[in-house]
Amino acid sequence: MGQYALNRIGFLGGGKMAQAMAKGFISAGLAKCENIIASCHPSDKAGIEAFKTLGAVSLTENLPVVKGADVVFLSVKPAVVPTVLHDVKDASSGKLFISVAMGITIKDMEQILPEDTRIIRVMPNTPAIVQQGCSVFVRGARATDGDVAITKSLLESIGTCDEVTENLMDPITALSGSGPAYVFVMIEALADGGVKMGLPRDLAYRLASQTVLGAGQLVRDSGKHPGQLKDDVTSPAGSTASGLDHLEKNAFRSTVAGAVESATLRCRQISGNDPTKN
Repeated sequence: MGQYALNRIGFLGGGKMAQAMAKGFISAGLAKCENIIASCHPSDKAGIEAFKTLGAVSLTENLPVVKGADVVFLSVKPAVVPTVLHDVKDASSGKLFISVAMGITIKDMEQILPEDTRIIRVMPNTPAIVQQGCSVFVRGARATDGDVAITKSLLESIGTCDEVTENLMDPITALSGSGPAYVFVMIEALADGGVKMGLPRDLAYRLASQTVLGAGQLVRDSGKHPGQLKDDVTSPAGSTASGLDHLEKNAFRSTVAGAVESATLRCRQISGNDPTKN
């Protein structure tokens, strides 16, 4: 994993994403539970309990996490990132920070942390909890090849991992970061349709979730265009053709694409990268 020994992983913030990543690292055998240390707000009883349940060290202060960790994941809400970084900057010299805070740029962090702090910005998604996440990362100017190797090793243990340029982070957040929520709605809708037509609810959910899982893997592994795979399922004048016609008449395709567009614009507003204001 590069030139740096990875003994302890720290999380500043113990929310759902931090929990998902920690569980993924442990499940993948990449980290021992006792070598994970997380800080949670004292009012975040669920986060504190979640990390304790994992067997990790759960604290209510940020500074001990940074002092005790080799790699620090910044996983607090974007609004409190400046405050948190100012609180821990004196212990951050020489550390590797991996940020999953939405809308916080590498430049934002570099302006607060010491000059020798190495920074990598990451956008993971929640399927990391079952080691089926998809993550992208951007290396900061001070990050080394060893830091990138550590980051890739961690992220690949919980799914796929791609390096990108920072200008792509907002649409990526809108697609893969928010995408699981869109898919959950689709699974729920598929199941609701099945129930309407007489299926038991539990069977409808199993069929819908496995259908989405299998279809996604087929797109990923077959190398075929999604449109070709769609055509392979669609017989002339068949039930699939009728269902697809209904989706087209109700703007399903443009609605999904519009969700990604809307989420991207919101990301740009949050990150201060709104081109309409330039």
